[in-house]
Amino acid sequence: MDNVTTPSTSRNQQWREELRRSLSPKMRTAIPRVKMPELAPDYRITCNDEVNQGITKEMAMQEAQRCLDCPNPQCVTGCPVGIDIPGFIKNIERGNIEEAAATLRQTSALPAVCGRVCPQEKQCESRCIHLKMQGQPVAIGYLERFASDYVRTNGLSKPAQCAPSLGVKVAVIGSGPCGLSFAGDMSKLGYSVTVFEALHEIGGVLKYGIPEFRLPNSVVDTEIDALRQMGVEFQKDCIVGKTITYDDLHQMGFKGIFVASGAGLPRFMNIPGENLGGVMSSNEYLTRVNLMGAGREGYDTPVMQGKRVAIIGGGNTAMDSVRTALRMGAEKAMLVYRRSDAEMPARAEEVKHAREEGVEFLTLHNPIEYLGDEKGRVCTMRLQQMQLGEPDASGRRSPVPIEGAIKDIPVDLVIVSVGVSPNPIVPNSITGLEVSKRGTIVVDETSMQSSITDIYAGGDIVRGGATVILAMGDGRRAAQHMHQALSK
Repeated sequence: MDNVTTPSTSRNQQWREELRRSLSPKMRTAIPRVKMPELAPDYRITCNDEVNQGITKEMAMQEAQRCLDCPNPQCVTGCPVGIDIPGFIKNIERGNIEEAAATLRQTSALPAVCGRVCPQEKQCESRCIHLKMQGQPVAIGYLERFASDYVRTNGLSKPAQCAPSLGVKVAVIGSGPCGLSFAGDMSKLGYSVTVFEALHEIGGVLKYGIPEFRLPNSVVDTEIDALRQMGVEFQKDCIVGKTITYDDLHQMGFKGIFVASGAGLPRFMNIPGENLGGVMSSNEYLTRVNLMGAGREGYDTPVMQGKRVAIIGGGNTAMDSVRTALRMGAEKAMLVYRRSDAEMPARAEEVKHAREEGVEFLTLHNPIEYLGDEKGRVCTMRLQQMQLGEPDASGRRSPVPIEGAIKDIPVDLVIVSVGVSPNPIVPNSITGLEVSKRGTIVVDETSMQSSITDIYAGGDIVRGGATVILAMGDGRRAAQHMHQALSK
């Protein structure tokens, strides 16, 4: 915990040296990257079965041979939680999958989740030495998923070891990836951790935001159970700032508070017609389907359904929404994005899966108005055709309208996925807490400590929007610094 971005130094150099000698670097780089087995597109759109089926032990061990076990592994510097990537991969190569999973568990509270949904291609895999040799990176994400799934399905999962109890209580507000990562690290250090969750299920965005065809709930539940075995307590249906207050937490004996309440407030574009029936946010749509069972047998949760469905946006949430719409019976599912394919922020794998499943991509188009029928329900979206101009502040080329290039397309459901804002309940309920103009909690970027000394924060409530792994990195960093403060 002294440095969360440094890999574990507990490496058995003898067996690792034997592995290095077993294959030359030339032989290792000649091994082709493993391909992930997938369900066929025509079948998978009929159900919520996970699309990526996972790799076998034989496939994993061969892929692990591709790792050159670099003396200065740059893949680790690309991992926000500092996983000992060569360490766990080399354990897979020698067939010791339990040790590989234990190595992952040292620094990651959610390895089976991260192996599925983290953008490895932009993080750890983007630093792989294979890329400098014009090759494909080692499939770190596939191997992380394999090791975690292997111990889970074979009954070999073991929770991380925890230090003796310090008798100090800390509270976590929110049970998403950031809060769970923080809870795991604080529990390892010997703190008594209680996680408060506003919803009726633990997991935050992992449960309400990510569909089961990408991240099964059973996988999330297993990771949460591992935290329970470490002593972490969970309290559902509790809204901090409403059900209980910041002062109540003090009276309950909590010495430190970590806010990881996320960004569940949807944004809209403020264009005419957004108040029509049949126009909704991706947050509401995915929550009703993923968390509340809309459309599934035995659930009464209502959700709007359409035959011609348009999703507005180009991120992973938009991709999840459009692929969910197909599974909910849409005959035509369209993704409307104002930039080109090259600027689309969604993972390349998700874009590929969406295309395979029949999603129509309307790139370089932007909605400017929705028109309704006599019952007040959306029936048409009016699109402005765009072209790319000069780069904006983020480096992406800004879309500009093409004068007179407007088209009307029939729709009966529109799902808006253009971003989210931080949940305002916690920031607004604590007097003296510094909050930015965007509604995010202001923290020291190194320690994650807020303007109130016993409150730390991370994830979407600080960033306004973050990937699972970046949120987890915030949680680990906050745990390190809260521990230092409480130990004085």
